[in-house]
Amino acid sequence: MKSLLKKLSIVFLLLVMCVTQSSQVEAKDHYRIAGFGAGFAPFNFSDDEGNHIGIDHDLIVAIAKDQGFTVEMIDMPFNSALQTLEQDQVHGMMSGMTVTDERQKVYNFSDAYLESSTSFSARADSDYETLDDLTGKSIAVKTGAMGSLIAKNLKDEYNFNIIEYEDSTSMYQAVMGGNVDAVVDETAVTQFAISTGQVDLCLVGDPQEPAPMAIAVSKNADPEFLEKLNAGLANLREDGTYDEIIANYLGEEALEAHGHTDSFAQQFIAYLPHLMGGLKITLFIAVVAIIISVFLGMLIALARLSDHRLLVFLSTAYIDVIRGIPMIVLAFFVYFGIPQYTGVKIPEVLAGLITVTLNATAYIAEIIRGGIQGVDQGQEEAARSLGLPKKMSMRYVVLPQALRLMIPSLINQFIISLKDTSILSVIGIVELTQAGKIIIARTYQSGNVWIMVGLIYLVMITSLSRTSMAIERKLQRGNSH
Repeated sequence: MKSLLKKLSIVFLLLVMCVTQSSQVEAKDHYRIAGFGAGFAPFNFSDDEGNHIGIDHDLIVAIAKDQGFTVEMIDMPFNSALQTLEQDQVHGMMSGMTVTDERQKVYNFSDAYLESSTSFSARADSDYETLDDLTGKSIAVKTGAMGSLIAKNLKDEYNFNIIEYEDSTSMYQAVMGGNVDAVVDETAVTQFAISTGQVDLCLVGDPQEPAPMAIAVSKNADPEFLEKLNAGLANLREDGTYDEIIANYLGEEALEAHGHTDSFAQQFIAYLPHLMGGLKITLFIAVVAIIISVFLGMLIALARLSDHRLLVFLSTAYIDVIRGIPMIVLAFFVYFGIPQYTGVKIPEVLAGLITVTLNATAYIAEIIRGGIQGVDQGQEEAARSLGLPKKMSMRYVVLPQALRLMIPSLINQFIISLKDTSILSVIGIVELTQAGKIIIARTYQSGNVWIMVGLIYLVMITSLSRTSMAIERKLQRGNSH
């Protein structure tokens, strides 16, 4: 038990260091910017090595270099990025964001860096040519984006059935798969996907009226930050860097360069390093969370089995509440809710770790309680008759036997927590599943990439399942003697 406490102390120390480092991010020459969701080429996507590229990425990097500040880019879906900016978790947001009157009430904006219209598109083999042809059809939109607002404004006129998605890639995949009839997105994004040959779509009707794109900045952000953004953008336009960046992604040669026709084997070799990077985050969160959860679950299980009514009530309430809340809701509350109520900003990975730990603790507490109750009551009575107090009887007699019963269930809970980490992409954590999404955003090879991701999960989980079965057989053989 002492060694376990030492290990947990080290883990908690590391977490404190994470929080400390996050507070240092507030330095005047360092800014956090959310957005950069990978499914938004040519504004935000990734190269073959998994590095961020795109108009937004290259512009903010060039601006930062020109103005002498550093920038930390937080990769998360558009809607989550909006919430992060609202909660002042970041200084700004850059994700091909168009300026509207409603948004100007909530955020400050830099000078516009591009004019972009919004267009409807459908499968190239469809008969849709005008918006009238889409009357009564299902339309894919991205939550919180300009296309979503336009589709909703036209909903009554054309009787649209609007279906919301988190990113552009998911929308296009839904159209290509026949799940929806059409999609509405920034024209540049749609044309990029069509021109690179990654989706077989065609534009429907005329583009909607163009709107300026700009960098959104928190109302509470340092005013000097907005001044730096505008000054840097002006300098880029003046020295020609701006034109080079735009041509690099919207010119004809650039469109041809971003096509992808590799075989499955070539793709697997190329994407494996990026997927392994996501796997490291998945394993880190799952392993650390399960270690902490075992300790906390033990305390909660013992509290529930105690004779103190208050402890029983509190432990039971915790288990019921946590098990009754979907994990994605818990993740949003930890990352967005806690900062709103307390003013304490929580880094993405730490928020994910807290979420998985809270969730796993509730289930592990019940596993431990069941294991303790599974030990024959006569064992404790025999220990007490030998003069051992209740605490020592529990520690030296009951718990060791209960552990033998709990191990398979604890391994199973670890497997569940491992898979649950895929939910954490909504708060900007690039774990294994999100790493796969980033690759799909660039290649639109969803079938191949999900097979790769599935194989990695399959190898891990099958190995853990086999380990659990082996331990269970060993324990059974031990009991037979």
